[in-house]
Amino acid sequence: MTDTLDLNITGMTCAACSARLERVLNAQPGVESAWVNLARETARIRYRSTETDRDALIASVAVAGFSATLIDPNARAADQATKAARLRREGWIFAIAALLSLPLVAQMLFMGGAEGGQQHTGLPLWLQWALATPVQFWAGARFYRGAWHALRGGGANMDVLVALGTSAAYFYSTAVWLTAPHAMVYFEAAAAVISLVRLGKLLEARAKAGTSTAIESLIRLQPLTARVLRELNGEIGELEVPIADLRPGDRIRVRAGERIAVDGEVLDGQSSVDEALLTGESLPLEKRPGAPVYAGTQNLAGTLTLLAHSVGEQTQLMEIVRLTETAAGSKAPIQALADRVSALFVPAILALAALTLAGWWLYTGEALSGLVPAVAVLVIACPCALGLATPTAVVVGLGRAAQLGLLVRSAEALERCEKLSVIALDKTGTLTTGQIEITTLWPEMGLTDAALLRLAAALEQGSSHPIAQAIRAAASAPLPPVEAFEERPGQGVRGRVEGRWLSLGPAPTPPSPHLTWVALHEETASGEQLLGHLGLQDRLRPTSRAAVLRLQGLGIEVHMLSGDRPEIAQRIATEAGIDKVQAGIRPQAKAMAIAALKANLKANLKAGLKSDGGAVGMVGDGINDAPALASADVGFGMHTGADIAREAADITLMRNDLHALADAIELARAVLKKIRQNLFFAFIYNVLALPLAALGMLNPVIAGAAMALSSVSVVSNSLLLKRFRTGQMRL
Repeated sequence: MTDTLDLNITGMTCAACSARLERVLNAQPGVESAWVNLARETARIRYRSTETDRDALIASVAVAGFSATLIDPNARAADQATKAARLRREGWIFAIAALLSLPLVAQMLFMGGAEGGQQHTGLPLWLQWALATPVQFWAGARFYRGAWHALRGGGANMDVLVALGTSAAYFYSTAVWLTAPHAMVYFEAAAAVISLVRLGKLLEARAKAGTSTAIESLIRLQPLTARVLRELNGEIGELEVPIADLRPGDRIRVRAGERIAVDGEVLDGQSSVDEALLTGESLPLEKRPGAPVYAGTQNLAGTLTLLAHSVGEQTQLMEIVRLTETAAGSKAPIQALADRVSALFVPAILALAALTLAGWWLYTGEALSGLVPAVAVLVIACPCALGLATPTAVVVGLGRAAQLGLLVRSAEALERCEKLSVIALDKTGTLTTGQIEITTLWPEMGLTDAALLRLAAALEQGSSHPIAQAIRAAASAPLPPVEAFEERPGQGVRGRVEGRWLSLGPAPTPPSPHLTWVALHEETASGEQLLGHLGLQDRLRPTSRAAVLRLQGLGIEVHMLSGDRPEIAQRIATEAGIDKVQAGIRPQAKAMAIAALKANLKANLKAGLKSDGGAVGMVGDGINDAPALASADVGFGMHTGADIAREAADITLMRNDLHALADAIELARAVLKKIRQNLFFAFIYNVLALPLAALGMLNPVIAGAAMALSSVSVVSNSLLLKRFRTGQMRL
């Protein structure tokens, strides 16, 4: 049996840490896969519970030199408070370290020591030592601890570089003070580097906290309390209770301006509800008795009485939060290069520092002439920027996706979405409203219109398909029950009604070509007997044509796949502006059509007919779309569609509007653009900075400042995704 374990990790300082922890976890018995996210400081482990358990995995994290705690969805507020307290403590430590370092740095600047090092003509050496020592061993204690844990675990990280570089400067200067007080000392370099690196880590932590604000804003949509209608002293009254005390079946009253605390339906009242922050739907939706409502949405007008169906962690809002957090903890394939570089980075920097020291010794003939350049090499190297380049952009992008009504299941899906160049759209419920209407009844065998409709509606009671909903809506209640119900994707439904075995599905010989026809048959000993036809009509969504044009403007080739008859499918395709149509195809054939589109795209890319792209997407909402969604490079499910279609999809569109599909593609492209920018900045920073440091052209203090700011710049660049606006929003 395979289980999943999600952990909060503390003690990681750079990409080398996350890479080492990932290797340690993946090496544990029973672990199938482990991902460590540096930006979110989390780990996700899939393991076989027959071979290992949670305690053993948490213990392996401790052996690697880090701390791990279980992620508790119900303790988000406590986790945030702990992180906030840690940030405040970091701020105080930096402030004190900076105050102690300031006299040393000021002395260097005002007494001509811009190249680093101080003679005894400035502050007394004993005072310099007194100022630098608490910075080195109190403010710098985290680097020594991190370095010890890394080395004990058989690896090396940023802490090793900082501890080694600053210790070299500090201990050399201490030795000079005690033995040769007229020589050059470097107390200011050691103290300033530690202070600046701590500043960088502080800014980085604050910036990383900002990457999750979109997810946190979703969590805050859920109110803390709700008004429940309960019997009090023989009368029904309102009782305000915490949402943790709510139960399915509770009746809840929501006044104008309040947020809804549960998923459920309206029992009484009429109002408009703003669902924008949950689904991305810009316009408020009218709610009447029977209408669905969702936790986190805001009641704008009248008072509503609701019947709770799902509460607490079971609401759609919290499901979105959970899936978004899971996706944020996953890895995009583009991160693989950064991971490989990070694994070798620190050993390579240590080797370069040693070569720098030896090279200067050979060049000048003085053993310590390369000390300052070697220290500069150690402190300017920054694997953190490489490690943060991808996950920070992914976390911010997925949070923004959730705000836009896009539920992305993994970072890999986001990357594949960026590569889309062909999209196949289902017709019913995707391009069309899915609100099908019965326009014609054609009974046989002496049945009346009402009798034909009654039998068909009774049979369809077990289905959630739009056609089933339309037939039930047209029939009069009450309906006889259906027994032994069976839904057959692409073929219709079958069951027993009032002792008769009935089946309803696409009409093999429709009475006319202008409507969608379904036929009701009775199964008898002599074979199937036609009881009648029902003619239905669907309409194009008002936004579908504009959305198709927008997709085409993004360079996407749009196809339509439909199980409907060619005449109906072609009419809808023409209205939507789609000229590539495949109609009358069964669910298996839809999957085969996706495979053919992928093969054709691959051939075009190979032949040079297409120069970019390389992925095929599928959008659908029905049971019959699930095979095609699963076989596509990226499957998009409509939120109101069948459960199996949403499960098969990589991305769920939370609002019934194909503009959401274009939003997803635009956002994916923006996220991958940020990732590439971040990786470029991280690589070019090290490529340019390391040679300058080795050649003695960078003071260690400046090198420390540059190292501290490199990670901050990468995270800040990712945070710009918060300002992302889709093309639809700019219209």
